[in-house]
Amino acid sequence: MLDPPPAAGMARFANGFGRRVLLTVDTEEEFDWGKPFSATEHGLEHVRHLRSFQEFSENLGVSPVYLVDWPIAHSPMAREVLGDAARRGKAEIGIQLHPWVNPPHDEEVNQHNSYAGNLSPQLERRKFIRLREAIEQNFGVTPLVYRAGRYGLGPQTAALLAEQGVAVDTSVRSNFDYRADGGADYSRHPLRPYWIGGDRRILELPLTTVYWGLLRKQGAMLEPLLGSIPFLGGMASRLGLLEKIPLTPEGVSTEEALRGIDMALDDDLPLLVLSFHSPSLAPGHTPYVTSERSVDSLYDWFREVYAYLGQRGVQNTTVAEIMEMVSLENAHDA
Repeated sequence: MLDPPPAAGMARFANGFGRRVLLTVDTEEEFDWGKPFSATEHGLEHVRHLRSFQEFSENLGVSPVYLVDWPIAHSPMAREVLGDAARRGKAEIGIQLHPWVNPPHDEEVNQHNSYAGNLSPQLERRKFIRLREAIEQNFGVTPLVYRAGRYGLGPQTAALLAEQGVAVDTSVRSNFDYRADGGADYSRHPLRPYWIGGDRRILELPLTTVYWGLLRKQGAMLEPLLGSIPFLGGMASRLGLLEKIPLTPEGVSTEEALRGIDMALDDDLPLLVLSFHSPSLAPGHTPYVTSERSVDSLYDWFREVYAYLGQRGVQNTTVAEIMEMVSLENAHDA
């Protein structure tokens, strides 16, 4: 799961799938990103804003995938808003494991252990099962998609997902390398959906991050070099040579995002995966949204991005639809 897949592992979709976009939301507690991890120091103040975001999404014709962690799974307001949306078929609910707030608390809470894949397989499994059962009980759904918090996949995570019947993972943040922080290296992973393992039991939907600029084809090789020299990366971006663009409203301008969409479509990606953190729906909970004006900008980002996606013929989709279309393709191959 941590190694890039072979070329034969790329997923293909049935005729008519075209180009699609999936919106994923890391639906999680608020915590200070600049402080050490804590099992208890967190809040849920922003949860009341989920209703407005869900209404906004429905008006755009978007069904978000809310990747829910332990504190959110036990929030009565989150259960009411997200559970209702899921029952109406206007949203999907998946799993997101933040080990430091998820029982059982048998490990030391620290940066290394904030990546679930760094835990022992036994502890990762116990935490995962507790969370999945809480989501099933409190939201009345069977979650079929997973994202490891902090994109923290481990060597045994694929086996765990297969054992627990979770058919889709969306933990891979292609073109990012988290090894310096104790995490995984996704710098060589593809942006296209792919199958994990030869049995096609788990479909990976990588988050979309592209390179833009004259040197974008060499981006994976050049970015680490540019990043190692102060100011050189910024200069390369300003000169139009190389820029890395994740498709998220957090730290990425609308103009940058539209350029990123163009690059993704030029590369013929069948699926674009957008993401952001739910605490960004209120000011002061993430570094990206510090004022009410920042919140307005986040909503404006989505308006403009989805309008542009529509102009480019990219349709909204859901995990259920993706699985249906990829299953049809496999059946056709057989």
